[in-house]
Amino acid sequence: MNSDASVHRLKGPTRPVRSAPERAYVLASVECVDLVVIFPEDTPLELVKLLKPDVIVKGGDYTEETIVGASEVKGWGGRVVVVPITAGHSTTAIIKKLSERK
Repeated sequence: MNSDASVHRLKGPTRPVRSAPERAYVLASVECVDLVVIFPEDTPLELVKLLKPDVIVKGGDYTEETIVGASEVKGWGGRVVVVPITAGHSTTAIIKKLSERK
């Protein structure tokens, strides 16, 4: 999971909305998640190469071809999962809704 500093670099000055420990807590609560690692780089490529996960998961705004580390994971027999986005529930959508209420 991206650190707060990398989210800020990638998403802009108003992000992240939730801190890295808060985001990690949510991810760690998912039963099938074995490990949550917060990384400071803008991509997880070096971490993926080091940990060699069996599965890499990204949201539906990505494709397998645009997921950093996907080819590496597939190369050692792992799988790549793209999870569909539930409309209106992204952080960007929530921020937009909240700003419209002002």
